[in-house]
Amino acid sequence: MSPQKRGAQKEIIRLTRFKRDPIASVPITELTPDRLAGWRDKRLREVAPASVTRELNLLSSVLTCARREWRLIKENPMSDVRKPPKTPHRERLPTSDEIDRLAFVAGDNLRFPRARCHMAFLFAIETGMRAGEIAGLTWDRVNLDKSVAKLIHTKNGHPREVPLSPEAMRILRELPENDPVFGVKSQSVDALWRRVRDKAGIVGLTFHDSRAEAITRLSKRLGILDLARMVGHKDLRQLQTYYREDATAIAMKLL
Repeated sequence: MSPQKRGAQKEIIRLTRFKRDPIASVPITELTPDRLAGWRDKRLREVAPASVTRELNLLSSVLTCARREWRLIKENPMSDVRKPPKTPHRERLPTSDEIDRLAFVAGDNLRFPRARCHMAFLFAIETGMRAGEIAGLTWDRVNLDKSVAKLIHTKNGHPREVPLSPEAMRILRELPENDPVFGVKSQSVDALWRRVRDKAGIVGLTFHDSRAEAITRLSKRLGILDLARMVGHKDLRQLQTYYREDATAIAMKLL
């Protein structure tokens, strides 16, 4: 089933890891909620709760397929397994100083992948695009005359057009000739960026925090419907996950 999905590569890696786990030797008809809960507790001692939740969801998807399509089991035992509590809502945003330090470490020679990766981070702040969307952006999907980038492959599976700010346009025009635009593979973006971040001595910041920075900034300039359309959120409540304005800044708006 996995090769038919957009996230096939990551899913297959997780499933391959499952195959090496002792629980993989348990016949599917003997998988019980107690066994799965024991596996969950073991994994919680090894990785973060969010990772365990992703693995539980994947395993539940496998068992659902085994029940509905392959008729191997009558019930999905995962339905009675409690998920780990959700991790606290992230509040992290990059500071101006951190962005300057990242730029210093990455350098301005765009022939090097680390510099282009940093530009991708700045582009993400301007557009709210995800790392994979930026890495997969090709020039035939960029309309410089209309200041729009068209995304075909997105996380929710729905194509969308992203308006480009003047700063986003400047970034695109500065890049050397590559296609895809940023000349960095999707699987390399985060690894390259983390190296730059660590060398800059920055703790706790992720590439994906750029999306929260973008949404927080754009919320000052766009209405909620325009913002949701730009970043690809079908459910307006999803914006709450990324909107991270601090209380002091909100208080200033009340003056």
